Amino acid sequence: MPERPPLAVTVFSDYVCPFCYVGDRRITRLEERFTLNITWRMVEIHPQTPLEGMPLEALGYPPDLWNKMMAHLSNMAAEEGIPLFERTHTYNSHKALVLAEAAKEAGEGVFRKVHEGLFAAYLSHGRNLADTRVLEEVATASGMSTAQFEEALIEPRFEEALRGNFVAARRAGVTGVPAFLIGDRLVSGAVPVEHLMQVAEEAVLAAR
Repeated sequence: MPERPPLAVTVFSDYVCPFCYVGDRRITRLEERFTLNITWRMVEIHPQTPLEGMPLEALGYPPDLWNKMMAHLSNMAAEEGIPLFERTHTYNSHKALVLAEAAKEAGEGVFRKVHEGLFAAYLSHGRNLADTRVLEEVATASGMSTAQFEEALIEPRFEEALRGNFVAARRAGVTGVPAFLIGDRLVSGAVPVEHLMQVAEEAVLAAR
């Protein structure tokens, strides 16, 4: 069996973004063909959202456009095997993003479980990601200790890491999420797996 070529990928996403959930599943499918070195950079897209959440209508999308987006999302989620909750509200994701940064220090396996758990908590179950109890459930189920979880909410270095993600996104030219920096090429949106594979192949060839 031929050795899988190495590939550096940076992923920019937010847990309240349903298209990021789809994009996350699709980018990790590149592991079938490449040895991925993924840098996860979580970026808060709606910091103005109150802790109690707000109706999706408050995001300001025209109804016709929103309906088309949601129909497209439903089809993509079905393709990736992602169950979607019928959402009425969006929630503040800041604490969830900080938790994800802390989970990185607990190891790749723990981070991946927290990462998936946060997506699923909101997008598959409709839970409020600003609720500390929800975050603690995700962290505990993913293998984080109580001490690690409590540190995540108060340690300044995790807030600093989040600010660093925002700076990195701006430098990379990211204007929305999900976005993927594959080699030196930026891909925006939950694009088909075939497109990601093609960009990845080109990045590997360019690096030789």
